[in-house]
Amino acid sequence: MKNRRYQQSIDAVCDHIYRHLDEPMTVEELSEIANFSKYHFHRLFAVSVGVNVSRFIQLLRLKRASYQLVFDRDQKIIDIAFSVGYDSAEAFHRAFKKNFGVSPGEFRKQPVWSDWHDQYQFKMHGRDMVMQLGDKVEVIDFPEIKIAVFEHNGSPLVLNDSIAQFIDWRKSSGLSPIKTSRTFGVPFNDPNMVEPEAFCFDICGEVKQMVPENPQGVINKLIPAGRCAKIRHIGSRDHLDDKIYYLYREWLGENDESTRDFPVFFEYLNFFPEVAEHEQITDIYLPLVG
Repeated sequence: MKNRRYQQSIDAVCDHIYRHLDEPMTVEELSEIANFSKYHFHRLFAVSVGVNVSRFIQLLRLKRASYQLVFDRDQKIIDIAFSVGYDSAEAFHRAFKKNFGVSPGEFRKQPVWSDWHDQYQFKMHGRDMVMQLGDKVEVIDFPEIKIAVFEHNGSPLVLNDSIAQFIDWRKSSGLSPIKTSRTFGVPFNDPNMVEPEAFCFDICGEVKQMVPENPQGVINKLIPAGRCAKIRHIGSRDHLDDKIYYLYREWLGENDESTRDFPVFFEYLNFFPEVAEHEQITDIYLPLVG
């Protein structure tokens, strides 16, 4: 019971950090949220998350900066530095290179996501209580949707490289405008259960017409029509697993439902870093028989 209370306190602090990442934060303020003295809070946070709270905040800010560098290339590096709390481009440059081994400019030109990912192995617990999920699931009739697909085959650590290629196709072709077309992801296996080289994931955008041959290798597919269990996730997409596992392990049996021959899939309703991580909205669909 005590460990559970400690974890709830740390979860509350993490939620606060995500929601106020653009604002100054002090250890005193965060320790008050956790309801611990700042001395005990330091140790409890580090044990629970795997890094101290100051580094956790820095890494989250640099994560946002990393995505801005790669996926918003029109934004100046100095503006990115200011947006994540640095007073100068020089300070941002030093912090970025110290953490990732390359400068912001080098990362923008050639991001090495696998090395970058090593910095983000926090010991984070899911913050969604399973017993609170049941009433959030709805069964819907999903319509057939034509999709343009970039097939990612390989380590999930370099999925962002494939996403960048799909974005490049989206912008150059104009066939699936991101502001007016739905965006999906279809994992064909669980990255926690297969070797990295066996991971397969389709990056998808809704289209109204057939996709012609293109340099990026984007192809045509369909998301089939049918019944689906749908549950919404609000927050970082690093924490989708709890809801996915809940659907498979508990919801199916409790509701006497069975899955059909199509994998679970995601619809992305907004995107980081255009919105903060805690504001990301993802609908999870589990295809059902019948």
